[in-house]
Amino acid sequence: MLVLRLLNVVAPAYFLCISLVTFVLQIFLFIPSMFRDPSTTPLFSPALLHGALFLFLSANALGNYVLVIQSSPEDLGKGLNLGEGAEVVADWLDGSRSPGSALPSTHFCRLCARVTQRHDHHCFFTGNCIGSRNMRNFIMFCLYTSLACLDSLVAGMAYISAALSMSFVNPLAFLTLLPHSISQFFSGALLSSEMFVILMLYLWLGIGLACAGFCCHQMLLILRGQTRYQVRKGMVVRARPWRENLQEVFGKRWLLGLLVPVLNVGSDYCRQKEK
Repeated sequence: MLVLRLLNVVAPAYFLCISLVTFVLQIFLFIPSMFRDPSTTPLFSPALLHGALFLFLSANALGNYVLVIQSSPEDLGKGLNLGEGAEVVADWLDGSRSPGSALPSTHFCRLCARVTQRHDHHCFFTGNCIGSRNMRNFIMFCLYTSLACLDSLVAGMAYISAALSMSFVNPLAFLTLLPHSISQFFSGALLSSEMFVILMLYLWLGIGLACAGFCCHQMLLILRGQTRYQVRKGMVVRARPWRENLQEVFGKRWLLGLLVPVLNVGSDYCRQKEK
């Protein structure tokens, strides 16, 4: 439990550090290097277009990240109508009450010390549980993080291609880039800044693929009307049309949430809370 609590603190700091490094590299290294093309007009230069795209992706990724943290799990005895909150907490802590005995798909997280409605999992990179309140923001966070990493990967490869006068037309060139760069770095033929960018390329690739895969897996569960907690516990869910399952998470006005980082728009949870 101590290791999990430590991870719950270190992982968000690690993500914010990676985000800051990515932002600095994009603004002060990749984008300025694109202004060297004199054949393009200033309005439609690759630097401005890429900068606008990167800022859009970053704003959505960080905005949804903040909303996932802000949309904390329900306090006991308030949003979930669990009765005597203090007694329920005591029952959960001493093990006399099963996590799903109060309401279907509710779960008490020992790290958050709260109950999550439609609990899916505990995300260490946000330090928060993912449930009915923040599921859509979490999916948008994963989606835009993967796109931002892909954008940074392409920009970084363009920078390295120009700096080292190499081509990535052959896919094997990227796979052999790291070992070749390490040998050049220790021989003094490669600058430390260029080596750092190369290491970030592989980090962006790993984070982007992980977020994209997690987002796709989460979407499949949503289409089936399930959560990871229900699958892990072997809970049986009521079969519903996939459109209803999507609407429960994304709401009717899903396009607004796709373009702008906002709280759950038009979802069933928001309508119940307003009542």
